[in-house]
Amino acid sequence: MSDIFREIDEELRRENLLKLWSRYGKYVIAVVVLVLVVAGAIAAWRSHEASERRAQSGRYSAALALVREGKTADASRLFATLAQEGGGYGLLASFAEAEMVAKNGDRKAAIAAYDRLAASSGIDREFRDLAVLLSVTHGLPDDDPKVATERLQRLTENGNPWRASALELTAAAKLKAGDRNGALEIYKSLADDLSAPQRLRARAAEMAAALAT
Repeated sequence: MSDIFREIDEELRRENLLKLWSRYGKYVIAVVVLVLVVAGAIAAWRSHEASERRAQSGRYSAALALVREGKTADASRLFATLAQEGGGYGLLASFAEAEMVAKNGDRKAAIAAYDRLAASSGIDREFRDLAVLLSVTHGLPDDDPKVATERLQRLTENGNPWRASALELTAAAKLKAGDRNGALEIYKSLADDLSAPQRLRARAAEMAAALAT
């Protein structure tokens, strides 16, 4: 009889941990997108003549305004136009358009868009890595966690700008695969990593505490 209760207890713990990750997943995406906005703006600043930059900046700002107003279809069309123009704001628009597709519920299409960006040789490495990170983020609920871990491995290397976020996703993948000890080790390491963003460290600390009980 005690074995039955133990199995029930373990299942409840696993369910609670997955709910905890589900609650935090949106914050991972929010942090990544925030960094993307800054990095994309820098890339745009370097990629065009001043007049063209100003024009693209205006259209990109207009697209963001449409998003805030709830006019997602119009915003998506404007992002698509900017993406076709290329350059820094075009790259940023490509990411924004993919994220809008995901928010509209079509995660498969969003993942495909991120995968195309990840495979593009015409953009800088850090943006290709970001595309991988976002692809895995949206695919993790359905994908094989082992495949997710393999895709993230290079991003977890020292010096990669997305290292902390990639490690957090790797821990989530290990948790999904049933590797509690592996996930706990990563979360504890992230919680103590002074180079990681403060909110990420706080999430990691809470996950580590939940896994340790």
